[in-house]
Amino acid sequence: MKTRSCQVLVVGAGPGGYVAAIRSAQLGLDTVIVEADKAGGTCLIRGCIPSKAIIHAAERFENLSQHSVDGGHMGIMASSPELDMQALISWKDSIVQKLNQGVESLLKGAGAELINGWAEFVDAKTCKVKTEDGILRIEAENVILATGSSPIELPFMPFDEEKICSSTGALDLENLPSKVAIVGGGYIGLELGCALSKLGSDVTVIEGMDSILSIFDKELRRPLEIWLKKNGVKVNTNCMAKGADISETGVIMRWSDKEGEEHSLEVDSVLVTVGRKPNTQGWGLEEMGVRMNESGRFIAINEQCRTNMPGVYAIGDVTGDPMLAHRASAQGEMVAEIIAGNNLSWDKIAMPAIVFTEPEIVSVGLTPDEAKDAGEEIIVGKFPLAANGRALTLEAEKTNGFVRVIARQSDHVILGIQAVGSHVAELSGEFVLALEMGTVLEDVAATVHAHPTMTEAFHESVLKTLGHAIHIS
Repeated sequence: MKTRSCQVLVVGAGPGGYVAAIRSAQLGLDTVIVEADKAGGTCLIRGCIPSKAIIHAAERFENLSQHSVDGGHMGIMASSPELDMQALISWKDSIVQKLNQGVESLLKGAGAELINGWAEFVDAKTCKVKTEDGILRIEAENVILATGSSPIELPFMPFDEEKICSSTGALDLENLPSKVAIVGGGYIGLELGCALSKLGSDVTVIEGMDSILSIFDKELRRPLEIWLKKNGVKVNTNCMAKGADISETGVIMRWSDKEGEEHSLEVDSVLVTVGRKPNTQGWGLEEMGVRMNESGRFIAINEQCRTNMPGVYAIGDVTGDPMLAHRASAQGEMVAEIIAGNNLSWDKIAMPAIVFTEPEIVSVGLTPDEAKDAGEEIIVGKFPLAANGRALTLEAEKTNGFVRVIARQSDHVILGIQAVGSHVAELSGEFVLALEMGTVLEDVAATVHAHPTMTEAFHESVLKTLGHAIHIS
């Protein structure tokens, strides 16, 4: 058995792991990163990136369809578009492949050694990796656990990735389902549900809670609920999935409502998106002696992502909510700096949450209710996209979208920003920057925003909060 010693061992080459490995290598640390699949992790290979590619393709298809009916649209007339699902998936795969190769190139360029194989720990800082060339023993001075998460599987509806699909299988459908049932009305299910609806699928959503996207308040959810209803997406809330009967022709999806009445629907495929679970099994976590948090589900860490074992760190989904790629990346970069001797700690003010539905939803910082619950006396301003010139040229106003700002009444410090509407995801960077810098309303009000841009909606929402918006009364 060959042995490899290193200063930093990273397990998992997702958005947390590969960033940690690149930064560690840049800082001059002898770094090894182990990945059983492809570099890039869930986000790049089977999550964020491929789903956004399909969402974009669905938007293009919908736009072309608008130009082919009722005399066209915008003065543009086109013949009816046709969908080649396999070609769409192939295009999506080409993006994934390009980014995967890019990550591998970045790791190599930084000086980190990428080892493909499955790591199993025998103690806190030693693992054996099963590679194509045999077993490799790795002994590390520091370990960064970045093993990520996986879709939760319902025991009575196991995935076959053809008729009962996880989000992974849904991104590789060879044929567009005529009818699809989505179990779970969270962001993953609704993002894919909106895309499938635009492509032509008849979509039914089954959600156990009393609303979809329950992490957002009613005002933010409302434009999406309107779009779903307008586009024929059937949403069943307060309903529990009971099972699915697979046949040669499709799947009979069964569920019950809050009164206990049983319902069923024949569909081509069922997409199960009821959440994600941390990948804590099968790689020797118990042998490491690493403690779990109070829930018992996630690895316990402190403000520096340190576990209870000296020199062992954990980042990303395996450490708990929010399970977001950008959180993992930021943690990975910080841990690399800490190992290199820099005294840093996790003190982020804002962690943006974005849902790429139609319309998109962005939330940064506190909502009005959260601010009030925290004992803050607040002022709130809201500006509709229908009053923004650039939004009109992009037809973003059709989604009844808006930008909303929450600030402390006493000193005008911005506590939270939310937005809903087409293309609003690209505004999130300005929102986060405002909160991280401790911006007050007057700072944004005094900043010139280019015209015509969507960012003007943020500027106007701040003016509205101050009581003197220009473009709405």
